[in-house]
Amino acid sequence: MVAKMQGPRSNQFVMSVYTQDTDTLGANLLTVALIGPDESRRRDLAVAIAGPQATVAQEFREYPGLDDVPQIVEAGYQVVIIELDSNPEQALDLVEHIGAHSNVTVMVYSARADSDLLVRCMRAGAREFLTAPFLQSTIAEAMVRASVRRPAIKTSKQALGRLLVFTGAKGGSGVTTIATNFAVALAHESEQKVLLIDLDLPLGAAALDLGITAPFSTVDALQNANRLDSNFLSRLLVKHDSGLSVLAAPDKYASVSIPVEALEKLLTSARQDFTYVIVDAGSATGAVYNLLVDSATLIYLIAQVSISELRNSNRLISEFFGSRATKLQIVLNRFTPRSLVIDEESITKALTLPPTWKVPSDYPVVRQAQNSATPFALGDSPIASVIRQMARTACGLTAVPEKKKRFGLGLFG
Repeated sequence: MVAKMQGPRSNQFVMSVYTQDTDTLGANLLTVALIGPDESRRRDLAVAIAGPQATVAQEFREYPGLDDVPQIVEAGYQVVIIELDSNPEQALDLVEHIGAHSNVTVMVYSARADSDLLVRCMRAGAREFLTAPFLQSTIAEAMVRASVRRPAIKTSKQALGRLLVFTGAKGGSGVTTIATNFAVALAHESEQKVLLIDLDLPLGAAALDLGITAPFSTVDALQNANRLDSNFLSRLLVKHDSGLSVLAAPDKYASVSIPVEALEKLLTSARQDFTYVIVDAGSATGAVYNLLVDSATLIYLIAQVSISELRNSNRLISEFFGSRATKLQIVLNRFTPRSLVIDEESITKALTLPPTWKVPSDYPVVRQAQNSATPFALGDSPIASVIRQMARTACGLTAVPEKKKRFGLGLFG
C-alpha cells in the first residue's frame, strides 16, 4: 500500500508501507526505514535486508526535510538507512539530525566506497557504510551490530576500568614517550584490554611514536559526546600491533578547547569497555586537570631534574593534590645521578614527596625508537626495564628481578 506523510513542508514526500504485521514478528526484530530516491538501488537493499534480523517497515522515495525528522523519530524505527548518491549533502544533513535527536541507528549506502565520504559520514553519526552490491551476509552482520546496541540503559552497574593519567610539569618533559611505551608494556604484561587516549591537544604525537595512522581523533570523540557509546567509540580507535587500542590526536593542527562534560563522557565510555585507560594529558591545567585528578586511579607526574620543572611540580602538587596525594606517582625522567647538580635530598624537598620512579637517560634508544616509530618498551634496554616495572606494578604483578642492579631502576618510596 502507499501512504502519504504530511510534513511541515508544503511539498509532500511519498513513503510505501509494507502490510506485514511487525507485531507478530517478535520483539527482537529490527524495524527499518529506507530513504533513497534511486528506486532500483533501494529495492535491492530491501531484498538484502529481508531475513530473521530485520524487516523493512517503510520506504521513503525522496529525502525528507529536516523539519520532518521529529516525525521519523516518533515512528519508532530502530534503524534508518539513507542513500548518499542522489544528494550527498542532503543525506549527510539527515544523518546528523536523526542521530542528534534520537537513539536510532543510522546507516548509509552508496554505489561506491569513497574514503573521504566515509569519514564525513562517520563524523555525521552514521554507524555503517554499506556499498553495492548488497550481500545478505554483510547486511545481516550490520543488523546484528544494530541489535546489540539497542539497549539504551545498562541493566546493571558495571565496574569501571582503571584510569592512569600521564602529565608533565612542563612541555618537553617526555610525557608522550613514557605514556606510549607504558601503554604498550601494560597491554603486553597485563594481557587485558588497554586504551591510550591522546589528550595532548592540539599537537599530540602518540600515534606518530607508535607508527600508526588514525582517520579519527580525540576531537571527533569530544565533538560527538552525545553519541558516545561502546560502538561509536570503537569506530574511532586504531589497534597497534601490540594489541593496544589508541584514540589519537588529530593529524592536523586543531585549535580546540576541551569541554569538561564531553571529556567526562569520553572517560566514562572508555572505562566501561577497557580494563585500563591511559591518558596522555601533556601539560593540561585548569578544569581539565581537576577532572583528571578527580577521576584517575593513578596520576604519573613526569618531570626532569631542573629548577623550572621541580618548581612547576611543586606548584601542581600543592594546587591539585594534598589529600589526593596517594594517587600521585612522581616520575623523574632522563635521570642521570652522576651529573646531578641538585642532590636527591633537595629534589625530594622541592617536590614535597619522594619520587616513585627514576627513568634513566637513554638518548640513543629513545631517538632510534622515535625515528623508526617502534616503541622501545618491549626491548632489553635499561629504560625499557623501568617502563615494564611501572606497567607490572600498575596491573598488580610482581616486579621482574633485574639481572644486574643499575642506577635509578625500580620502585622508590
